[in-house]
This record gives sequence, C-alpha cells and structure tokens, in this order.
Amino acid sequence: MPAAAPPPAQGGGGAGLAIGLGVGLFVLVIVMVVVIVLVVLGTMGDQIANIFSNVAAALSSPSP
Repeated sequence: MPAAAPPPAQGGGGAGLAIGLGVGLFVLVIVMVVVIVLVVLGTMGDQIANIFSNVAAALSSPSP
C-alpha cells in the first residue's frame, strides 16, 4: 500500500490579507480626511473666501 500524499498547505493567504487590510486602512484614512476637509470648508468657507479676497486685494494694490 503506497503512502498517502501530504495535505496541501493552508495559510498562504496571510500576505494577501495583510496587503488587503493595509490598502483598506489607507482608503479609510483618505475618506476620513476628505470628510473632515469638507466639513471645515462648509463651516468656514465664507471666512476662507474673505481671506483670499483680502490677499488678492493687497497684492493688486500699489505699494506706497
């Protein structure tokens, strides 16, 4: 009676799982940053536009 072949290796997906989790975490961080930026721009948009307007006016005015 011949010897039975060893079972196939299980657990070769550890590297793929780690890469998938890393990419997922990166995407989650990017989405959170986008949400925070949108909230800040939504609440302070007029003030930021006023700052840019003042800077543009100061740059275009002649210096004394």
